Amino acid sequence: MPVAVPVRVLLPPALRRLFPAAPAEFSITAATVSDLIDLLDARWPGMGDRLRDSSPAVRRHINIFVEGERATLRTRLHQGAEVFIMTAISGG
Repeated sequence: MPVAVPVRVLLPPALRRLFPAAPAEFSITAATVSDLIDLLDARWPGMGDRLRDSSPAVRRHINIFVEGERATLRTRLHQGAEVFIMTAISGG
């Protein structure tokens, strides 16, 4: 079983506009990306639905990177890791 560790989370402006109380950058303690999303949803209700679909998986237009590597819900976190949550940019 993965152990919860402190990580640094960076949220994109598009997500912060939907959740104005959420800071751009903060620390949180979690074991996996899935656990992290659960904790974000507990702090800012509804954020989990914006990040994860019902399958469950990271939503199609959301990218989560842990130390620069694309992550899934099962990705384990290590102490001090930087977790970047990014929204896809679309256009044409």
